[in-house]
Amino acid sequence: MNRSSVESLMQTAGNPVSLLRNSAIGAYVYPVVPSEFTNWRDEQRAWRETAVLFDQSHHMAELTVKGPDAFKLLSHCTINSFAGFVPHKAKQMVPCSYDGYVIGDGILFYLDKDEFLFVGRAPSVNWIQFHAETGGFKVDLIRDDRSPSHPRGKAVTRRHYRFQIQGPNAAKVLDKLNGGPVPDVKFFNIDAINIKGRRVRALRHGMAGAPGLEIWGPYAEGDEIRDTILEAGGEFGIVPVGSRAYASNTLESGWIPSPLPAIYTGEKMKKYREWLPATGYEGTGSIGGSFVSDRIEDYYLTPYELGYGPFVKFDHDFIGREALERKVRQPHRKKVTFEWDGEDVSRIFASLFVPGGNRYKFFDLPIANYASSSYDKVMKGGKTVGFSMFGGYSYNERTALSLGVVDPDINVGDVLTLVWGEESGGTRKTTVERHEQLEVRVKVAPVPYARAAREGYHDGWRNIGSSST
Repeated sequence: MNRSSVESLMQTAGNPVSLLRNSAIGAYVYPVVPSEFTNWRDEQRAWRETAVLFDQSHHMAELTVKGPDAFKLLSHCTINSFAGFVPHKAKQMVPCSYDGYVIGDGILFYLDKDEFLFVGRAPSVNWIQFHAETGGFKVDLIRDDRSPSHPRGKAVTRRHYRFQIQGPNAAKVLDKLNGGPVPDVKFFNIDAINIKGRRVRALRHGMAGAPGLEIWGPYAEGDEIRDTILEAGGEFGIVPVGSRAYASNTLESGWIPSPLPAIYTGEKMKKYREWLPATGYEGTGSIGGSFVSDRIEDYYLTPYELGYGPFVKFDHDFIGREALERKVRQPHRKKVTFEWDGEDVSRIFASLFVPGGNRYKFFDLPIANYASSSYDKVMKGGKTVGFSMFGGYSYNERTALSLGVVDPDINVGDVLTLVWGEESGGTRKTTVERHEQLEVRVKVAPVPYARAAREGYHDGWRNIGSSST
């Protein structure tokens, strides 16, 4: 066994919950992209009112999988059906553990015969790479990890730039760039558009109910492409979005970005933990929030709970299939939005200005997360009925929001109690100051929260499995 593996780390730590709740990794930083180009409030407004340019070139890892077994490998690693999956299409890929709990998710691009590109966070990339290297599959891999959070003045280079053009005026921007109407690409299909004489690959995407495109190409061309987009979009009010506002778009549109990868227990997962380096995401990541359990399994989530239930297809052999065949017949928690009570949130901020008074956990704007994976307990009548897992503030909605899961009998409109802050004055995470816990009233709301997104997303994929009405 590699003495610097996640498995050796777990054996030394004893309880993985204690290790991860006290990780000293620090704040999760969206790298390289400036924090703000204008200000995060106007940048949020722009994706609802005009158009935005998201720079996604740096915060995700990429894995190119090529070879005669590429299709077989990737189908084996995900709950998604590959029936009818052909080149020039993409899908939201959701890998699970042998016990049917989510490891992560990401976008899988089917680029060409025997060639795929996966874009997502490290846990999913690690899982695919492990099976590619140990499962006897005939594939070649090209891995390009996310940019460093703190490059310390050193040049940063990726294989690809990756931009999204989104918002109500996105189509006008894209038509101008293309020199005419862009191809009528179906949702999550891949085509190409013209930008300054180049054929640029594009994925049909959507946000806030309006069509948009995700484009990518050689990293060396990124600055020129970006400048061309902003110049063409000027008359339509396009706004570049900084790293501070970027992640807050999911509060309105309903994707939970970072559930804890379910890899820390189980004999079948042992070889994987021995393969994972202790210094990687899984060994250094952190758990934050008021929900505390000695059982790391209590932090795991199924695809049904995260809204991916309809993605589960038993038409192929995949890791976790047997477990999910059992779970599908059971009641499932469901994904919701929590709307935080304004008066209670005001108490959090007011505590900053009362010397000698209560000190509540700081609520950062526009994203309030302070750990790799967040789990604040949500209660009804003194009983925990769910978790709040990704929170912040929407200037468009003028309210604090968070995404999470609740028990099956909780309904939209119910008012629950969210416990904000950590136990015993806070854990040893470097992102946690000494503080007291505060009970915050939250109202259960649909996913996505924004009406335009809820009604405009193709087939409502972000609200699948939620309690929206």
